[in-house]
Amino acid sequence: MSSTVDKIKGLANEAAGNVKQGIGKATDNERLQADGKAQEVKGEGQQLKGDAKKAAGDAADAVKGKV
Repeated sequence: MSSTVDKIKGLANEAAGNVKQGIGKATDNERLQADGKAQEVKGEGQQLKGDAKKAAGDAADAVKGKV
């Protein structure tokens, strides 16, 4: 997967997780809140993975003299 795809999936998971947390709070559903938090954290991790891939690609390009 490309860094952009990882970032997009991460943002989507983060958004969905936040929605789940909000619904869980509104309905006093602790399990839904926990599931939402887990999905939010997963999304944050995916975004970090995308950032790392981009940084690695940028570094490789710099070494090759493409920057």
